[in-house]
Amino acid sequence: MTNPVLVEVLRGAVVESLHRGAVAVCDGEGKLVWEIGDTAKPVFPRSAVKAIQALPLVESGAADAYGFGDRELALACASHSGEPEHVETARSMLARAGLDETALECGVHWPGNHAATIALARSGGVPNALHNNCSGKHAGFLCACRHSGVAHRGYVAAGHELQDMVRDAMEAVTGAAHDADHCGVDGCSIPTYAVPLRSFAAGFARMATGTGLGPVRANAARRLLSACMAEPFMVSGTGCADERLMKAAPGRIFVKMGAEGVYCAAIPQLGLGIALKCDDGAIRAAEITIAGVLAKLLAKDEDLAGNLHGQAIQPILSRNGVKVGEMRPGGALVEQL
Repeated sequence: MTNPVLVEVLRGAVVESLHRGAVAVCDGEGKLVWEIGDTAKPVFPRSAVKAIQALPLVESGAADAYGFGDRELALACASHSGEPEHVETARSMLARAGLDETALECGVHWPGNHAATIALARSGGVPNALHNNCSGKHAGFLCACRHSGVAHRGYVAAGHELQDMVRDAMEAVTGAAHDADHCGVDGCSIPTYAVPLRSFAAGFARMATGTGLGPVRANAARRLLSACMAEPFMVSGTGCADERLMKAAPGRIFVKMGAEGVYCAAIPQLGLGIALKCDDGAIRAAEITIAGVLAKLLAKDEDLAGNLHGQAIQPILSRNGVKVGEMRPGGALVEQL
C-alpha cells in the first residue's frame, strides 16, 4: 500500500513538498491503539531503539558496578551532538571500566553540534571516536562486556556475545524475530534488524509499563527511560528535537530519533508506545510527526498540547532570517489530530 501524507512543506501559500509515512501507537499488551499507514511493514529502527539496546548494561549489573547515574544511562541511549559534556561523560564511562576511546569501534566523525565543531577546529583538535554520536551507546556496550567477563574486541560484529545479548533483548521486548534475513549494519557498525513498525511501538509500551517483562528487565527499562527523561540534553544535545520534546513535559515523555526518518516514543502515564517512519527518510518530517502525535495523545493537558502543537509547526526561513514558509502536519496526520 502507499502510505498517506503525514507532513506538508509550504513555500508561501503553496505546498512545495510532501512527506508520506506510517505511525503506530500500541499499549503494553501489544494492541494497536491507532495507526496511520502500513505499520506491518518491516523497517530498520536505527538509533530510535537505543534504550532497548542498553538493557544488557543495566541487567548485567555493569551500570551499578561502575556507579552510573542518570547522565551515564541517558548517554548510553543517546545520539548525542558531540558537545564537551557528551564527550567527557563517554570518556568517564570507559575509564571506570579501565578502557579509553581506542576501545570504541563506532568510527569517527566531527561533532553534530556546529559550535562544538568550530571550537574543536579552532583549538587545533581533530575528532576521535568519543565525538561519534553513538559513543555513549558503545561505551555502555564495552562496560557490559568488561563487567560480564566478555572479550570486548570485535563487540560490534553479529555473533559476538554482546550483540547476541542485545538481539535477545530486542526480540523479547518487541515480540518480533530478529533474524539474519532481516539484518543490516547500522552507521556505527552494529547489527540492525528490520521488523514491523508496530512491534517497536509495542516494545516501547512494554518498556514504559513493564508489561510482559520479568522484574529485572522491567526495572532496567524503567531506569533507562527515567534517565533519558531526566537528562534530555545527554540524549541529544542543545536545541535538538529530542531535548525540546522531553523538556516540554519533564518525566512524562520519552522520545528518541533514528536515522532515515524514524522515531520511537513512550508516554508512561498512558502506558503507550509510539513508532513512526517517514518513507523518504526525512528527519525534519519525523520531528513534525512525533510532535503532532504526542499533542494528540496528550490533548487533555491543554497547555502541554499547545506546546507540542507549536513544535509540530516549524518555520522555513530565508538566508536573511525571514519566514518564507512552514512545515506542518498534513493529510492523514491532520485528520487524526
